[in-house]
Amino acid sequence: MNRRIFVLTGYLFRSLFFSLAGSLYVILALAYWAIFFPPGQGTPDLANYMLVIGVFGAALSFLTTITITGRANRAENYPLVVRLPSRVEYITAVLLSALAFTFLLQLLIALLALIRGPELTLGRALEIPPIWIAPNILAAVLALHASDLVTTGWSRVAIFGALALFLLGNSTHAGLSQWLADRLGGFSRFFYEQNAIPVSDAIVRLAAWLRGPGIETLGEIFGSIFWPLRAIAGGVTTGYFTPAQALAPAILLLFATILFLLAADFFAAKDLEMTE
Repeated sequence: MNRRIFVLTGYLFRSLFFSLAGSLYVILALAYWAIFFPPGQGTPDLANYMLVIGVFGAALSFLTTITITGRANRAENYPLVVRLPSRVEYITAVLLSALAFTFLLQLLIALLALIRGPELTLGRALEIPPIWIAPNILAAVLALHASDLVTTGWSRVAIFGALALFLLGNSTHAGLSQWLADRLGGFSRFFYEQNAIPVSDAIVRLAAWLRGPGIETLGEIFGSIFWPLRAIAGGVTTGYFTPAQALAPAILLLFATILFLLAADFFAAKDLEMTE
């Protein structure tokens, strides 16, 4: 099984690397380096170096995976899919080839940015791999769900819609908590008029909680899914990671694992409709 996956990974990697899209990604990487790490100016500091290249890797990982899934979804690859013992091998090869291409360009940018760049000690260098790898993998898996290769019905709408709701709730949780409290106040009056006093009192207490401690609780709920990214950024900025912040890359990998298993389940069960 491993040999089949590696062969497919190499095939998909070469198909992108020697294509027009691959050349454009290389040009994009060099342009990114020239803009954010100009050779004549140098890299400002190590935190900037780690965060800017990390953002580049995550964004490129998403774009590269979308590109490779488009190629993998071509009808010319149908003989490869039907001869595999499991479709999971195919989608695994897609993910690995996209990550390999991303890591190659990310490493290129990282080496170029060291020209007149910050001093990179061994301790800080050992912090870089999990900080860059975990977001790359998560972005690649999200791209799988956004592609026609994996999506089934409204699956990508549900996944990205849930992410949008968490993002919106994270930024507007205070207003949302107040809005819910106001709506509950109307419900409490309705039940009070119906002589359902215990129910009305319970709703009043819930509305009061939403106007007080509930605001912070809602913020923590909506912000929990984005906490690993904030923890990584905070650790890089301050120059050290607390024990909780050190777990952030592992939590991102846990999210990515769950989403990949979901993507593999979708792909294994769907009717393939490959494009010409």
